[in-house]
Amino acid sequence: MIRILFFAGLAETIGRREAYLAYPGPVDVAGVWVQVVGTPRPDRLRCARNQAHCDFGTAVHDGDEVAFFPPVTGG
Repeated sequence: MIRILFFAGLAETIGRREAYLAYPGPVDVAGVWVQVVGTPRPDRLRCARNQAHCDFGTAVHDGDEVAFFPPVTGG
């Protein structure tokens, strides 16, 4: 099982903060997005696997947590 988290305005746009995906076999972060959300990724979307920033080509394994969030700015 893969746990998927959506943060900030992205969660509001998608309509949920959390989802689960039965492990489909070899999949990367981009594939998780497609299988769970089913729409093209927003521009500048960021992601993390197991609480570490990653790119969309990063492999995801059974038991992983994947998070999607908009760009973060500080001030």
